[in-house]
Amino acid sequence: MRLAPIPLASALWLGLSAGMNVLVVGGAGYIGSHCVRQAMSAGHVVAVLDNLSYGHQASVPRGVPFIHADMADMSAVRQALRDHQIELVVDFAALTNVGESVQQPERYHDNNVIRTRSLLASMLAEGVKKIVFSSTCATYGIPEKMPMTEDLPQHPINPYGQNKLEVERQLIALATTQGFSFAAFRYFNAAGAVADASIGEDHTPETHLIPLAIAAALGRRPPLKVFGNDYPTPDGTCLRDYVHVDDLSRAHLAVFDRLNVPGRQFFYNLGTGTPHSVKEVIASVERVSGKKVPHEFAPRREGDPPALYANADKVKHELGWRVQFASLDSIVETAYRWHLARPQGFATA
Repeated sequence: MRLAPIPLASALWLGLSAGMNVLVVGGAGYIGSHCVRQAMSAGHVVAVLDNLSYGHQASVPRGVPFIHADMADMSAVRQALRDHQIELVVDFAALTNVGESVQQPERYHDNNVIRTRSLLASMLAEGVKKIVFSSTCATYGIPEKMPMTEDLPQHPINPYGQNKLEVERQLIALATTQGFSFAAFRYFNAAGAVADASIGEDHTPETHLIPLAIAAALGRRPPLKVFGNDYPTPDGTCLRDYVHVDDLSRAHLAVFDRLNVPGRQFFYNLGTGTPHSVKEVIASVERVSGKKVPHEFAPRREGDPPALYANADKVKHELGWRVQFASLDSIVETAYRWHLARPQGFATA
């Protein structure tokens, strides 16, 4: 299949406040690096802090101040907040592999909870009291209903979801006692890449379905394993909500001006509201690439719900958020461009 040009997203999001000085923690990572570019296009002045444990410095645009430090390094974080006169922090720094969190719960608690508390303490010490926090739909655990709304009970079933819920509760406490203003975005399945293939998804090991399916189609990995084909879904495979990484990023920017009032608290689901099965993802990759995706079925993984997808009415109504990549094929096409151009990710010459 020949790839048609994909128009770049609009540089400005209507209704955004005047440019702010923003520190993106984890800004060399997958979602963080996309948010950096979106924020710059919208007129914000951005600095990036990342320890590069999973991020890639090559994903940070040239000329953007880069601080190679851990968010637990309070001296480095406070210096960065002062040097760049930071008004608002966007926090993407986290370990995110659910299965790994089950195997290494102490490591995940240290990174995702304890180190985030250090970041918040540094902000408080420097008088920076606005933050946008990347949370997850995993805080809900096994949802009571579908599609998932923000008022569902939060009963996470894995350490990763529990980590994010602990930070959400810490933010609520800081909003109540210290006047912090925050927005917590509960992500569904981030996917895709910048349309010009300059940055995209590069994880080691890779655990996300779309890049794994693309790699299988390109013959760069063994056949894709599909975990379970006997779920109570239309085709027997799991249903998930895939949202383009640039659409995710734009939602973050749209909340900035709502944080100007001390003590504000916002919680939003970030998904399209349209679920797609594993088989549908495979079919999409085959349409976009013109290649078959070798795959084989394996037993279900413990803890995988049959379906997870968002009710995104709240973020649409309150922030005016609309996805620009509405179809699964449009998301997959940007991912395919990236992986085709960069077979070794950011290490590709």
